[in-house]
Amino acid sequence: MTRPSTHIWRLLKWGRTLARHGALRGIESDPNTPTPVKRLARIARIGTIQPKTPDYASAFRDIGPAAIKLGQSLATRPDLVGSEAAHNLLSLQDDLPPVPFAEIKQVIESSFGQPAETLFSSIEETPIGAASIAQVHRAVTTDGKTVAVKVLRPGIREKFERDLQTYHWAAAHLEAMGGEAERLRPRLTIANFERWTNRELDLRREAASASELAETMRAIDGYEIPDIDWDRTNGRVMTIEWVEGIKISRRDDLVAAGHDLPELANRLVLAFLTQAISGGFFHADMHQGNLFVKADGTIVAIDFGIMGRINRQARTWLAEILYGLTTGNYRRVAEIHFEAQYVPSYHDVGEFATALRAVGEPMRGKPVSELSVGQMLDGLFAITRDFDMQTQPHLLLLQKTMVMVEGIATQLNPEINMWDTSAPYVRNWIRDELGPEAAIADRIKEDTETLLRIPALIRRIEDQYPPKGGAPEPPPLPNVPLMFDRKPRSTTRRMFGYALSALVGAGAAAGAMMLGWIG
Repeated sequence: MTRPSTHIWRLLKWGRTLARHGALRGIESDPNTPTPVKRLARIARIGTIQPKTPDYASAFRDIGPAAIKLGQSLATRPDLVGSEAAHNLLSLQDDLPPVPFAEIKQVIESSFGQPAETLFSSIEETPIGAASIAQVHRAVTTDGKTVAVKVLRPGIREKFERDLQTYHWAAAHLEAMGGEAERLRPRLTIANFERWTNRELDLRREAASASELAETMRAIDGYEIPDIDWDRTNGRVMTIEWVEGIKISRRDDLVAAGHDLPELANRLVLAFLTQAISGGFFHADMHQGNLFVKADGTIVAIDFGIMGRINRQARTWLAEILYGLTTGNYRRVAEIHFEAQYVPSYHDVGEFATALRAVGEPMRGKPVSELSVGQMLDGLFAITRDFDMQTQPHLLLLQKTMVMVEGIATQLNPEINMWDTSAPYVRNWIRDELGPEAAIADRIKEDTETLLRIPALIRRIEDQYPPKGGAPEPPPLPNVPLMFDRKPRSTTRRMFGYALSALVGAGAAAGAMMLGWIG
């Protein structure tokens, strides 16, 4: 168990790094920041020279690998860190100096229990990418396939475990202060962050996510997931098909190669909607470095460490919310928020609909290039405060991914309108999933499943009430009160220990009193 003094020391050390980059100024000036947190921020910045413009991304990068991942997670929480910090954190690139190849090769060999040469005929020593958790090397397998080999950094799991303990400790104490800190649910944010990082720290789970997403998107033309080489994949090493293509961020190269950029933008948006709304399982790290375009125009995604999952009910609500916003049906959007219990029932639906209209109307019918994301976020999060909405982590991860997709689509086609692009897909999905035919099909499926469960239900009832026979049942025994309570032996031992401790404590106190008198 880590001592509180250790957690405080780590927080102060990290705080000084944040202060050197001006990243504590917003915390100190925010009226919703609890007083003890402001006090710690002031202590942390003593003796530091702060820049005029805060650089949150650089601060998190300097703190270390776990902080980089935490910063990327906090980029989804403008309600928690502010829109300025969230926007800056979106630029946080997950790149670090590479680990020497000798150490990487040792991880490969120790995790597989055999020489690397038995798995790969060659591995390029210079990595093609080095992130906070792992780095990637191009290689050729012994059967001649070109692959990308992702290897965890040595000791990275232990470093994350140490820092996560302090994150949990700090979040628990922050939430215990109540008020706005409690409404924003920082403990849940850290719990979700831990789940994401645990998935990234086990490369078998990342490989499984890639495999599952490939199944979901198999019928979608023009969007592809590379194949996993399961024979060369374990918890610390993942081997995946090599992708030959142009990074989607290299717009000029895409134009030179003859690709239709507006069509690419539309296909990317629709691929994301297919994952999130139809499949309920989406690639939640769709930044520009993780998307490639092949020569035939196929978009290929890589890096599946962060994935989002939404159940069917939440997807239904999400689709109706998106469609309501695109059509201006703010009353229905407000009703969904109340049905989903995102907004407490003591608020008025009509008032909430009016608040949504104030945010939504300025956005409708305009290309993304004419919208102010900062103003939109300010409006949305003012609503969450005014209507006591608790944070919904699954929707925040979805929102972060939507912002990423929107940014890439806008770079490809500055005239794209996300609402107009999304509306036909969402409308068709609602018709197929929520129309009368779908309702009848769901009812038939539900009733059939109920009928099929009846035999098993009868068997369980028979097991609970077996037929009489065999040995006679024992007669009921009278309830005789005992002179003493029957306690387990372990309890008795604990009581003896408590009594002994009390005696020792009393003796020590008496001895101290005697010494006082003698003195």
